[in-house]
Amino acid sequence: MTNQIHRTERDAGPRHWLALEGKVCVVSGAAGGIGSAIAQVLGEAGARLALLDRDEDKCRALARKLNTSGIEALALACDIGDIDSVRGAVQGVESAYGAADVLVNNAGLLRPGGIEEIGLDAWNAMLRVNLTGYMLCSQQFGHGMLKRGTGALVHVASVAAHHPQTYSGAYSPGKAGVAMLSKQLAAEWGPRGIRSNTVCPGMIRTPLSAAFYEHGDIERRRSAMTASRRIGEPNDIADVVAFLASARAAYVNGAEIVVDGGLESMLMDLVPRPGFEATQAAQTTPVTR
Repeated sequence: MTNQIHRTERDAGPRHWLALEGKVCVVSGAAGGIGSAIAQVLGEAGARLALLDRDEDKCRALARKLNTSGIEALALACDIGDIDSVRGAVQGVESAYGAADVLVNNAGLLRPGGIEEIGLDAWNAMLRVNLTGYMLCSQQFGHGMLKRGTGALVHVASVAAHHPQTYSGAYSPGKAGVAMLSKQLAAEWGPRGIRSNTVCPGMIRTPLSAAFYEHGDIERRRSAMTASRRIGEPNDIADVVAFLASARAAYVNGAEIVVDGGLESMLMDLVPRPGFEATQAAQTTPVTR
């Protein structure tokens, strides 16, 4: 069952709480599940959106949907792994809005395959999008930020940056590279007024991951691996991205925020430890101090 996200009173309050009103926010991979949620949340906060995606039709459809709800959004076809395509996107954004205030690097590519047999083409294709593309977008959109001395970069990585996702080709190495790229950008550009932070999602329900949850047993088992006992939703990521993009995170730089419902916190719980089962722990007499 899809988890329903309940907004707090503060969420429902004045949208200027995030101080994103009128800010130019660029989102790559915008047509995907997480990307579209990020765009929606930023737009609701008053941002002017530039949506980048290789799938131009889906990107334009999202822009039309956002426009209909009163959100200003521009769709631009962009292959983030191609420097000329990224430069063209920068020109498109600056012609429409001016220089970007916020860049959300969110595009991603996954091609299964073990290291033993993966071909160089498949390896390079993943790194081209998942790492090189993040660098190119940061570099090219960063020029305008550096010129003004202000801006925010938010990179969507994965918990796979911390733990190898076996038989997933260059996915984990690429995500680990994104986390370090973000820290390097913070170190190089922080003194010049630019913030760079990373969000590491855990198991999130998106159109691409829908096949994992077609059988209730798989969802149950996966949910049990998290402390929150549920699969994450795109808005769980989007809300954190919006915070990092905003002035509310003015002193957050070079950070990695894990948004996984406690998946990483539960890893040791997956290790068999005879005598330490939950039932026995519950029967243990507490120590009085």
